Amino acid sequence: MVTPTFLHSLLQEPAVPDPPKRVWRDWAILGLLLTSAVLEGIFRTNLVWRPFSLVFGAALVVPLMWRRTSPLLMMLVTFGSISLVEIVALLNTDEAIGLYTTASILLFPYAVFRWASGRHIAIGLPLMLIMFSIGSIRDYASVGETIGALVFFSFPALLGALVRYATTARFRQTDQIKALERERLARELHDTVAHHVSAIVIQAQAGRVVGQTDPSAALKALEVIEDEAARTLSEMRLMVGSLRGDEEADFRPQPVLADIKSMASTIGGPGHVQVDLLGDLEALPPTIEATIYRLAQESATNAVRHARGWTRVTITVTGGADGITLLVTDDGQPSSATLDVNGYGLIGMTERAALVGGTLTYGPDQGSGWFVRAELPRDPRALRATGAMSAAGANRGTKQVTSR
Repeated sequence: MVTPTFLHSLLQEPAVPDPPKRVWRDWAILGLLLTSAVLEGIFRTNLVWRPFSLVFGAALVVPLMWRRTSPLLMMLVTFGSISLVEIVALLNTDEAIGLYTTASILLFPYAVFRWASGRHIAIGLPLMLIMFSIGSIRDYASVGETIGALVFFSFPALLGALVRYATTARFRQTDQIKALERERLARELHDTVAHHVSAIVIQAQAGRVVGQTDPSAALKALEVIEDEAARTLSEMRLMVGSLRGDEEADFRPQPVLADIKSMASTIGGPGHVQVDLLGDLEALPPTIEATIYRLAQESATNAVRHARGWTRVTITVTGGADGITLLVTDDGQPSSATLDVNGYGLIGMTERAALVGGTLTYGPDQGSGWFVRAELPRDPRALRATGAMSAAGANRGTKQVTSR
């Protein structure tokens, strides 16, 4: 269904981050509009309720200074005030009131569609229609003129949406270019490290062979190993810094299984997210422990945010001889956001599981709720040696939706 999907996407659209607050153009516009309002209030001959219209028209210009940071609130204030005045005027006079300067309120629909969140856009759209309807009652002439006025009134909102879409598309294209470049750097990092590590291994083997008969040769081999290791570490730091971009380095240790309980208490509050660690979970590689932690964190967060009426989320980690199983379930009703199997969160979790040779399944649980199950190997190195990692990588990014 196109319409429900569009409405869901609209409601989930976040506000544009870090909109500019006030720039020099805003002060120039404010000064120009205030001057125009004063001149119109003094020299316009057919102005009704002159003192009130002058003060009211000038006051409507001020909220423009906050149209980017609080677009819906400013539109509610201005449109609500104008609608109230229009209703009062309809009951007391047959002539139109207000200044021509109040046409500047068309900047508010532009600001809402350009900067606000999807939910605020959904609120602002009917507000625009209500205000237009009230104004059309007084100024109605014909159907054609009314349609033309509606197009004119809606054009700033459409323009704001188009500018927002174009800006977002440009940022996405830039991010894709950066991602491709970082992928190239990652491949170069792999090749560089593999070259140096191969040299280290060869020197270590040679040193072990000649060490018994020629200790000086063994020392030279150790010097080469030290030099190669230092160069490898230096180049890794340089390239990883490039891959990180503008992000600051995170010096915190990688999360482990024991951290899941403390993480669970911060997501849903004490007692609402239950954690069970079962079976053999000893001597797991740090990569597997970090993967389990991230998958559990993402799954539990999604359940708390999107499951309607949930009372408990359960995280179960079970260690077996062949691998580790992570199961996250909740007792709520899946919302449209939870059922969106094309969501980036689920795709990212599937990718993360595949990177270590695992699989991820998710879907509606029996009876109610939602489940996420990850099957991970105990040691990715063993899979890599047998070629299983390649098979897992071939299916990377594919979603698997089943029901238990």
